[in-house]
Parts: sequence; structure tokens; C-alpha cells
Amino acid sequence: MSTIPKIVILGAGYGGILTAQRLQKELNYNEADVTLVNRHDYHYFTTHLHMPAAGTDSIENTRVPISKLIDEFKIDLVKSNVQEIRIADKKVVLQDGTLSYDYLVIALGGEPESFGIPGLGEYAMPIRSINSVRLIRQHIEYQFALYKTDESRTDRLNFVVGGAGFSGIEFVAELADRVPELCKAYDVDPNLVNVYNVEAAPTALPGFDPELVEYAMDVLRKKGVQFKIGVAIKECTPDGVILATGEEIKAATVVWTGGIRGNRLIEAAGFETARGRVKIDDYLRAPEHDNVFIIGDNSLMFNPEGRPYPPTAQIAMQQGVTCAQNVVASIRGKELKKFVFSNKGTVASLGKGEAIASAFGKKYKGWVAAQLKKAVDMRYLFTIGGIPLVLKKGRFL
Repeated sequence: MSTIPKIVILGAGYGGILTAQRLQKELNYNEADVTLVNRHDYHYFTTHLHMPAAGTDSIENTRVPISKLIDEFKIDLVKSNVQEIRIADKKVVLQDGTLSYDYLVIALGGEPESFGIPGLGEYAMPIRSINSVRLIRQHIEYQFALYKTDESRTDRLNFVVGGAGFSGIEFVAELADRVPELCKAYDVDPNLVNVYNVEAAPTALPGFDPELVEYAMDVLRKKGVQFKIGVAIKECTPDGVILATGEEIKAATVVWTGGIRGNRLIEAAGFETARGRVKIDDYLRAPEHDNVFIIGDNSLMFNPEGRPYPPTAQIAMQQGVTCAQNVVASIRGKELKKFVFSNKGTVASLGKGEAIASAFGKKYKGWVAAQLKKAVDMRYLFTIGGIPLVLKKGRFL
């Protein structure tokens, strides 16, 4: 019987793919069996989903086959859905089988957080995967086509986006850029189209510098976006949304970007969670389980000021690298490395040629920030796929 330790990685998002790539670099031949489980055979760029959702970029620019990113002689890729995590048995139940493990890395990604808003799950569309953004894009185009068959239904030209965080702001920016093209294609008067961005918090882009937030909102207002800040969505209905103020916005399209929570499989596994996220130790391990590492949207870590780190791609990537190093150290009986987040800056796209950014201790906006956004995107492509992936997927214009 083989005594080689078995490592199972659940999820091939930002954290999972970086863990897998670093493991294949650091492990010696035959030192461990590594299995990467993912429901799709591709890795997609979550931070790019707002573009194909609005129709301003193709879906193919947002994903890459996992086989192009890993060495399949060193890592087994299993395409399957995870059904259950059995911590006591050291097993993971998949849709079509069971995997046993000695070390487990949970990087399953998050799920939309509804905050208990009635009707949200039934009538709003989340930006969360390739399939969901494909549906949103087709739905938006379909509303323009349907309007031309019955021009009394002006609600078909109303679009409500719930949430004005990164995803919400970046999506409304792309949608506002797409509206003129759609109006021209379907012979629709642009003055009839309304794009609403609703946010319960007192400001858009919480955590961003107020000066940059105001700049961003001004850019988007000029593009036609109507903001409703400090107003919660009370209910989502088949006809649109009802706000906490009692106002009803009639809309055939409601897109939800109002936050994420951890994966429900983690709660079901018996971990103590806060909104589906597990408070992990300094080494990225689950409490009382030194062989289970949890990263990305499923993890909860606090900064030196005592506030939780936001679940961003940047922190997931850095966790992936440290996680792999600590798994290898565990196998070799060496000292583990504490995870220390290094904030490289924050960039939010505002559509073509526009963005805001905080980086290198400075604030940037407009064209310069947009170039920083492209640089950040290309740096990630280079990290996971080298120059060939940058040339294939990079946005140079």
C-alpha cells in the first residue's frame, strides 16, 4: 500500500490554481499525490466577469483550460461537483465518487449573499460564473428585442443592479458603455433606457478613498447611471424591486452584485463559520484540523487593525502561494510560514478608458488608472501562464 501523502485541492479559482501551481514546483517527484477538483475543466477570471455579462468582451477572454495551467503528470485534474466534505473520515464525496486525503485545501469560492431579501434568489441574476454571465448577456439583449415587439413595456429597458461595490460598479460601467451599441442595433431611443445602481451602504465602493469614489460616480452619472445610495432593496419581485423607502422600480432585469458569503458545504462539514467563512489561523489552517487549509472566499482573516480582510482575488492568490508552502512544510515536518498579506493596491474599472486606483501610496484616476488596471490583469496572466497567456488573453488596447 502506498504511503505517499494525498493532497486534495477543492476548487480551481484564484487561490486553488495558485496552490496547485506552487505545489507542482515545490514537491519532489513521488513526494505526494496531488488532486485538483473543479466543476469545470477551465479556470475563469472572476474579476473579469462584468465584461462578458454586459457584452463588452467575449467569454473566451475570461477563461483558460486548466490543462494549460498545470502539469498533468504532477497533478490529477478531476472534473466533478463536490457533494460533501467528511472531515472525520478524511474524505470528500464527489458527484461521481469519493476521494480520501491526508491534506485538504478548501478553495471552493463563495456564493451570492442575499441578506434574506425576499425574491432575490428567484428573480435576480448573480454575476458568479461563466454560465451566469452568459445568461445575463443574453437576457439583456433579449429585453431590447422584446421591447420592439411591444413598445408599451418600457420596463424592459430598465436595468437594476443591486450593490455598488467593485462588481456592481464595474458592471454598470460596462453596461452603460454597451447601451448605445444596443440602442443602435435594435433601433431604440437611448433616452428610454434606465440603468439604476442601488446600494444599502452610505457610499459606493466602500473602503475606497472618498475623492476617488466621487470621481467614479461622476463618470458613471455622465454615462447615464442613476445611483440610489444608502437605500436597501426590500424585496425583489417578478416586476422589479421594492426599495426600503417604498419606491418601486419596474424592471425586467435585476442583476445582484451585493456581496458574497462562503460556500455552504463548509458549514455542512461542521466548521464554525461566520457567513460561511471559517476563521483560520496564521498558517491558513482550520481550527483543530492541522491538515485542512482554507483559503479565498471561504476563509476569514483579520488585519492588524482587527478588521476582516475583504475576500479579493489578490488575497486569495497570496494565500494560495503560502498554502502550498505550508502543505509542503507539513509533509516534510518543517516549520510553517505565517501568512502576511501584502496589499499591492486596488483598482476599479469604470468602463473603456476610465478607472480609479490606489497604489504605491498614491491615488490615480482616468486613463492612467485604466492602464494600471490592464497592468494588474496582465501581471496575473503572466503569473499563471507566462508570456503566451498574456499575448493570448491580455487587453492591450
